[in-house]
Amino acid sequence: MSNFLWSPSTSSIATNPITKLSEWVSKSTSKSIENFSDLHTWSIENPGEFWARVWDESEIIGHKGVNYYSPAPYFPDAKFFSDATVNTAENLLAKGEDNEIAIIAILEDGERTELTWGALRERVNATAAAMRSENVKVGDCVVAWTPNVIETVIFTLAALSIGAVVSTASPDFAPSAVIDRFGQINPVFLLASKSYTYGGKTFDCLERLSEIVKGLPSLKKIVLISKDDSEYETFDSWISDFVSAPAKYEPLPFDHPGFVLFSSGTTGKPKCMIHRAAGILLKLRSEQRFNLNLSEADKIFFFTTCGWMMWNWLVYVLGSGATIVLFDGNPMFPNQDRLIEIAEREKVTVLGLSAKYIETIRKSEISARSNRNLELLRMVISTGSVLAPESFDYIYEFIKDDIHLVSMSGGTDICGCFISGIPTMPVYRGEIQGACLGMATAVFDEKGNSAAINEKGELVCTVPFPSMPIGFWGDIDGTKYKSAYFEGFPNVWTHGDFAARSEHGGFILFGRSDATLNSKGVRIGTAEIYRIAETFPEITEAMAVSQDWDNDTRVILFVTLKSDVKLDKDLVSRIKSRLRSDASPRHVPDLIIAAPELPRTKSNKLVELAVTDVINGRMIRNRDALANPNSLEWFKNIAELSN
Repeated sequence: MSNFLWSPSTSSIATNPITKLSEWVSKSTSKSIENFSDLHTWSIENPGEFWARVWDESEIIGHKGVNYYSPAPYFPDAKFFSDATVNTAENLLAKGEDNEIAIIAILEDGERTELTWGALRERVNATAAAMRSENVKVGDCVVAWTPNVIETVIFTLAALSIGAVVSTASPDFAPSAVIDRFGQINPVFLLASKSYTYGGKTFDCLERLSEIVKGLPSLKKIVLISKDDSEYETFDSWISDFVSAPAKYEPLPFDHPGFVLFSSGTTGKPKCMIHRAAGILLKLRSEQRFNLNLSEADKIFFFTTCGWMMWNWLVYVLGSGATIVLFDGNPMFPNQDRLIEIAEREKVTVLGLSAKYIETIRKSEISARSNRNLELLRMVISTGSVLAPESFDYIYEFIKDDIHLVSMSGGTDICGCFISGIPTMPVYRGEIQGACLGMATAVFDEKGNSAAINEKGELVCTVPFPSMPIGFWGDIDGTKYKSAYFEGFPNVWTHGDFAARSEHGGFILFGRSDATLNSKGVRIGTAEIYRIAETFPEITEAMAVSQDWDNDTRVILFVTLKSDVKLDKDLVSRIKSRLRSDASPRHVPDLIIAAPELPRTKSNKLVELAVTDVINGRMIRNRDALANPNSLEWFKNIAELSN
């Protein structure tokens, strides 16, 4: 298959918001905008004008003020809309007509619930009034340990409406992991669920909830999502006295915190990132308008849990007026293409899948084109890890050939993307189309210079943006914040991704730079190895790490295999030969070892650093942050690593 995969139609380009913005810039300024590159340059050279235009085009409700952008000597000290007031919940609830569907929620057992915009607004108003009755005030922290259900969305919007600060975690998080997160921010209110279902099994949460409540002494109120009576008040009962409450949105400064999001916690206690709700609003309205072209006509389904930033991202889609689809359960149960099945049944227009899920159904040779009707699907979004070139091929060959495939990358750190889809440009195999507007995304070499085309380096951002964190909770002097993003290059955000620019103007990702391997003096991205190793039908997954060895390092490739396969000399030889021929001799690992299971975070990302620590005899810093912490035990005392 050629590198070119898809191109937008002339008519879609003509009506796209990117084209309209280009025309506005050309008319309103002396800048001639001939293409997307010109528009992107204007957006990062004029951040105040650009973000003010996003405010206007998004029809943000609030007082915009006149100080759109104030630069500062130190990157994080730059200010956006310093004299503005806005309420994020008011904006997320503003667009839909009362009788139209705002949210569709589906449970693993097939139970389906619809909520209209009118009902959503009424329930948010009632929940906000109930919170006020509990004396929850502006700036108080409220938390949810819940499945991906409608009540969690309502709770979040209600908290934002009164100016509370929200944090969420999914119920598969163990009590210690929940306490590690929520315990740092002293929440006054907890929403929890009595149970959740995953893989056909129902898990009771009440015993673990008691442990969590004991570990969070700041709590003043606990409410339970449940249809049955228990020692805790149920959500429906709690809001029942306030069903006629009017809308009341607290006007808040632009810099007011709205969320605390957490790092994965695989290298220690999770970092608490304090985010402006309004900063995320502006950033995601830009992404959802210019990168995805979302509107009231769309129905978007993105599989996520409440423990991943993509859940927040999905809630913010409400601001575009689109319908969002929630699913709680195992995405591979009872059939591997469960998410595709939901997309078909709900007639979604935009489908969001993790790169890992796409890789899994590709290896299972699932063909939606032959047995699914995806007529209305216009876009597939992928994130979470690097989308392999073969997965690009798979989407167009076996899912649908006339869709826009958007591979995008950002992080919890910014609750958004640095690079994403560009709907007015072609899609090329293995590439992310370009930098988001307003994001001065570049690739730097080790000396801090812009890397040449196809030269690998660090993904950076050189201009401040509205959704950068206010700071880390408890990091009074900003030392941890600076260490996390600004130690690589002076006053430049270094995100921790290993990347290169392509000749098409896009980006190619090679994995996390903190997991980058040093093979014979050359930096190698782990994704480069995974892409090739996982093409073998015998291999289900791969993980490459470095082991300190003989005053140097050596590369170890762990692979999980299909149940009827053994890692014999022939398979090892074929893997090494393919890596040598399709990548380079430096990509060939020193050892290949079959593992029963690879550790991953609760958002399904491989945890190379934890395995690196184990095989190098270092302390494992936070096992409870993993979805499968017991998997690490196998990596201790592996005989092959001692020889």
